[in-house]
Amino acid sequence: MTRLRATLALGLVLAGVLGLLGATVRVPFVALGDGPTFDVLGSGQDGRTVVDVTGPVPVYPTSGQLRMTTVAVTTQVTLFGAMAMWASGEEQVLPRESVYPPGRSSEQVDQENTRQFAQSETDAEAAALRHLGYPTAVQVGSVLDRSPSAGLLSPGDRIVAVDGRPVTTPQEVVDALAPTRPGQPVTVTVQRGPLGNPGPPTDVTVVAAARPDGDPRGFLGVTPTNIVDSPVDVRISLGDIGGPSAGLVFASAIVDKLTPGDLTGGHVVAGTGTIDATGRVGDIGGIRFKMDAARHDGAEVFLVPAGNCAEAVAEAPEGLTLARVGTLAEGIAALEAVREGRPPAPC
Repeated sequence: MTRLRATLALGLVLAGVLGLLGATVRVPFVALGDGPTFDVLGSGQDGRTVVDVTGPVPVYPTSGQLRMTTVAVTTQVTLFGAMAMWASGEEQVLPRESVYPPGRSSEQVDQENTRQFAQSETDAEAAALRHLGYPTAVQVGSVLDRSPSAGLLSPGDRIVAVDGRPVTTPQEVVDALAPTRPGQPVTVTVQRGPLGNPGPPTDVTVVAAARPDGDPRGFLGVTPTNIVDSPVDVRISLGDIGGPSAGLVFASAIVDKLTPGDLTGGHVVAGTGTIDATGRVGDIGGIRFKMDAARHDGAEVFLVPAGNCAEAVAEAPEGLTLARVGTLAEGIAALEAVREGRPPAPC
């Protein structure tokens, strides 16, 4: 009996140790799940209007809801927690490096996500105002220190042409630089001064350098961004959110507030998708969780980036209508269809 009791006692101790380790020791995995959704036509948790549009132009009332969607990321995953998530199937467990690449801290990744979110706001505004017919241009957004353009070009310089090739979008600047090589002089034609009253075109010669990533194209060290000649002031207030995937929804909200009538027709619509300044919509990750969260929060229709359609059709929750969107114009058309009681273009 003494040996039996000792064996039982040792077994209990080992079980307790294993249980403690399983419940407390973290494993190199993260979990993805349903994140919160936000009605960008309404107010955030701080009471501020999420998409606030002002200026000497009519701003129209809206109804219904237009919800941006997010993915929740759990970074502190224990062994037992990972096993429970795998078993439930409600969350996706992935190796940590799939979200936080090796050599980059979580703080660096979070900072990059914050930068992408801010850029998505800028691109959403440009795409929306471009859709509404306001003229657009491209300007220098930033200049890298010790780059070929440092001291020659400045943030805010409007780029009119590159080597004589007219440009009006950041992509056109990239395309114009494609034939250049390191050591080659590049003529950048810029205008300086107030947005509504810029000065005369000025040619600036920049000698291209080698790109840090090894690409054979010439490197100027500037980041081109879109600007719009518009009296409209757009402010987007939504803290603690990262990444670029709200661009489509933000742009749709701006269009809704600057056009008569309301685009949702009183319905609850959700969506996701990156957007560039020309209105092209890009695909995103985690759409399954975004659709689940949207349906839970009452969405009837979900705007799906065209590149995510196959995955969305396979994962869509019951009762959620999917609308395929490849451009902002297609997104607006989908919303108009919902308002008028017609089915939007499906995935």
